[in-house]
Amino acid sequence: MSRPNRSTRGPYQPHKKSSPTKNQPDRLWLYGRHAVARAVQNPARKIRRLAATKNAQDWLRDQVGEKAYSLFDIEDLKPAAIDRLLPAGAVHQGLALYTDPLPRARLRDHCHPDNPAPLVVLDQITDPQNIGAIFRTTAAFGAQAVIFQERRTPPLAGALAKAAAGAIEAVPAISVVNIARALEALNEMGFRTVGLAGEGESKLPDIPRDQPLALVMGAEGAGLRQLVRKTCLMLAHIPIQADMESLNVSNATAIALYEATRKAP
Repeated sequence: MSRPNRSTRGPYQPHKKSSPTKNQPDRLWLYGRHAVARAVQNPARKIRRLAATKNAQDWLRDQVGEKAYSLFDIEDLKPAAIDRLLPAGAVHQGLALYTDPLPRARLRDHCHPDNPAPLVVLDQITDPQNIGAIFRTTAAFGAQAVIFQERRTPPLAGALAKAAAGAIEAVPAISVVNIARALEALNEMGFRTVGLAGEGESKLPDIPRDQPLALVMGAEGAGLRQLVRKTCLMLAHIPIQADMESLNVSNATAIALYEATRKAP
């Protein structure tokens, strides 16, 4: 069942085309119930197409309310028809959204040293499931932003957005050209940049709390790159049993954020 767009401010109002980067395409697909529900409630989203099964339409109406739901021009499709819109194997739960990328977030607009909430910086983490889980964790712990390298990070869509369960709508996502230079800027702004590394001299619970933290997470296996390590003001490790080499990066991020936001005794 299609519904007309009844508002000039609704999600289908024409918008200026944003300039895509090599890494972030001009338009992209989001799918999965929570990812789509949060996206349609985000006023910064420029929605181009919204497809849903009958059951998913009922669920979406319950989530966003009848007034907001009435503004959406929804294509009533069978699950198999939605399958054909998306990459093979996409678990869409009856909802798919075609949208412009979110407006580009800038470092100095979203990173404030007078805010005690931490930042999370991703150094060459490329797995969509891990990045999505990290976004979900940053939203849960109220982090200021997630910072990542533009050319090495997959688009914030698809399986990544589904794993994030809507968190990419809640946490500013800041893409930068160079992670080390971004860390230099954060150091100058007054953040304590802390690289998480197994060989870090300090234990995570012992990090001083006199400055806001920027937690720098490296890729599994490779860890932090050498220049990134040198640019961090300190390296710290999560104390774990000696017979376990490391933690999954999304789990490590969750532990680090818990510790960073825990009130000191």
